[in-house]
Amino acid sequence: MKRLCMVVFILLLTSALAYASGGGEGGAHDSHKIIDFGWRVLSFAILAGILYKLTAKGIKGFFVGNRQAIVDSLKEAEAARDEAEQKLKECTDRVDKASAEIQGIVEMIKAQGLAEKEKIIEDAGKSAEKMKEDSKARIDQEFKKAVDQLRLEATELSVQMAEEILKKNVTKDDHEVMVKDFIDRMVSQN
Repeated sequence: MKRLCMVVFILLLTSALAYASGGGEGGAHDSHKIIDFGWRVLSFAILAGILYKLTAKGIKGFFVGNRQAIVDSLKEAEAARDEAEQKLKECTDRVDKASAEIQGIVEMIKAQGLAEKEKIIEDAGKSAEKMKEDSKARIDQEFKKAVDQLRLEATELSVQMAEEILKKNVTKDDHEVMVKDFIDRMVSQN
């Protein structure tokens, strides 16, 4: 407000000096113009002061509010990223644990198969061959079962994670594009 008063004072002083440097020609008629000009400058100064007083807080609040919204949005994005990284780490740990379990099962099955193989060789040549094939089929079946179970768990986890991410990030337009893309791929595969 002090700056505004100072600007008005400088404008009035400048106009008075400009009038005084005119040499006094014109008399009363010029004096009437100066007074009219002074009133106009004063009216403008009052109007500018009122507008400043009424809008300064609103304008300042608008820009500060937008800044805060952007800061909040960035913090939320960072938190979501950290959460996604944590979930990825958990899923990776689960997959590693499942892989170790599968490896243990494979080793156990191989050990059982070798023991059975030795026993079958001792029993008889013909039945040994048949049992060897049976144990190999069993190993393959157990391995396939373990792999299928792991795939099922990994798929369920992936679907859950994807579902959460999609619920947060996918708009209706994105959904329509994904459905169209899926249909196109299905048609091209068949």
